[in-house]
Amino acid sequence: ALLSSLPEFLTKQYEMGKIQRTDSGRDVCSNASETQREEALCALKANTNMMYLLLIGAQFLLGIGSTPVQPLGVSYIDDHVKRKVSSLYIGILFSTLVFGPACGFILGSLCTKFYVDFIFIDTGMLGITPDDPRWIGAWWAGFLLCGALLFCSALFMFGFPHSLPAKERDEEAESEQVMLPPPLSPESPKPSNGVVLCVEPANGATCCQQLRVIPKVTKQLLSNPVFTCVILAACMEVAVVAGFAAFLGKYLEQQFNLTTTSATQLLGMTAIPCACLGIFMGGLLVNKLNLSALGAIQMAMMVNLVSTACYVSFLFLGCDTGPVAGVTVPYGNETLNVGEKPEAQCISHCHCFTSSISPVCGSNGITYLSACFAGCSPSVISQVASNTSQNLTGCSCIPTKTGHASAIPGKCPMPGCQEVFLIFLCVICVCSMVGAMAQTPSVMVLLRTVNSEQKSYALGVFFLLLRLVGFIPPPLIFGAGIDSTCLFWSSDCGDKGACLLYDNMKYRHLYVSLAIILKGMAFLLYSTSWLCLRRNYKKYIKGNEDHSPSSEFCPSLIDGPKLVDRTKFIYSLEDHEFCENMESVL
Repeated sequence: ALLSSLPEFLTKQYEMGKIQRTDSGRDVCSNASETQREEALCALKANTNMMYLLLIGAQFLLGIGSTPVQPLGVSYIDDHVKRKVSSLYIGILFSTLVFGPACGFILGSLCTKFYVDFIFIDTGMLGITPDDPRWIGAWWAGFLLCGALLFCSALFMFGFPHSLPAKERDEEAESEQVMLPPPLSPESPKPSNGVVLCVEPANGATCCQQLRVIPKVTKQLLSNPVFTCVILAACMEVAVVAGFAAFLGKYLEQQFNLTTTSATQLLGMTAIPCACLGIFMGGLLVNKLNLSALGAIQMAMMVNLVSTACYVSFLFLGCDTGPVAGVTVPYGNETLNVGEKPEAQCISHCHCFTSSISPVCGSNGITYLSACFAGCSPSVISQVASNTSQNLTGCSCIPTKTGHASAIPGKCPMPGCQEVFLIFLCVICVCSMVGAMAQTPSVMVLLRTVNSEQKSYALGVFFLLLRLVGFIPPPLIFGAGIDSTCLFWSSDCGDKGACLLYDNMKYRHLYVSLAIILKGMAFLLYSTSWLCLRRNYKKYIKGNEDHSPSSEFCPSLIDGPKLVDRTKFIYSLEDHEFCENMESVL
């Protein structure tokens, strides 16, 4: 977290004068060439590209530090609380993992209200506000605060013992078994008198032994269809979150004409807290209803159907792009192909920037990419109330009957868009809460399909697949799909830059359809798990009941995946050996 903030202190201060804007804060029509300024800006950008490597390395370390918390934390909780309430505690844990990003969204929006170099300069002398296109917020401040909080929380984590003395059993002996099968198995040679001796390993398993057994244990876990299907279903659910949520802020900006700050604040205060509540409610329901693994799967299927219905409704909740001069509608009688730079006779003498846009709404109800593309010149920009509220008059590209063509900053509002946004906000809150209720039941099913000593490793496999399948490909797939709906690309230093304008209807349909497809795949996988459990429940669910007091004398007989096999071995002994053997066991 601290490394992520270093670029602010290792690079030069942000020079607002070098941004491709006029002194008025808007890109207006001018005969002067900006070639030299543009070349200087590109050279400056090339010199700061090395900072990307620092950010990538910092994110890599963040991933290493945060990953063990989930698999080991869940296993730690499940090992040391009662079986009937473990779902509640695990639900609380997962809720905090969602509550954190909610706080992060709010913290990020607050940090962007401060100027990026506010600790070095007097921001009162800038003459701009956060609404100005030239404003760059203090993106680095949140990393410093989070770094301090992480350090404090790490101190508390160091205080936890290796295992809590919650049960009357030899915890150290169990922890040393890890994944290795116990030494006692049906294949072991029978003693001459038929008595099974309790032999415990003198030392814990070595690292090489653990590495050799990993492929075998992994194959054993993945050969369980319930375990595999539940993991893949969870991956599909997470893929929806990773892909949909990654671009949700941009989606709100494009569909409902919101600012970046407003979008992040709304997400942090509505959808994410609802998801946090949903995870907690999922764990609470599993606990209160005392659901079996079969009931937990049924619950996951039900909430999946409800959340999928919410996603279907998103197909109809949005606003169109509207008329944009030179992109969706022509300048007068002139036409333009999608992706080309808007050109018209009225702006032929202007040097309009395409690295970024500041849309303006003309008096004719048509949106222009910037004041420059509307043909507005600097001499006719009049201040009204503040530096950010400006009327642009005398714009040559805006046809008018009265001869007083004008424009105001921002896109032209679409009728009824605000009402649609309120409905969308309500539905996404319900969708976030209901969809998140499946997380805790899914994890509880996984915990019941594996043996106790394989629990941590099974959770490690689970979270590994979540990241490989659920978090990495979906943002790339969603991003590629969203880019295919672009209407106007920026041009940055002669290269193709970011998309500045989208076809909102195509964007909405593609964006939501991908989420619906992933939700449908998750439902099919949940259904497969449900069918397997319904046909042979005892085959897939391990009977890891609370250990009896006698386990403290011979823990290896009680623990491990071979308990049933050992029982069969005991009862397959010859009759004259049976009594002596049972006496030894007791």
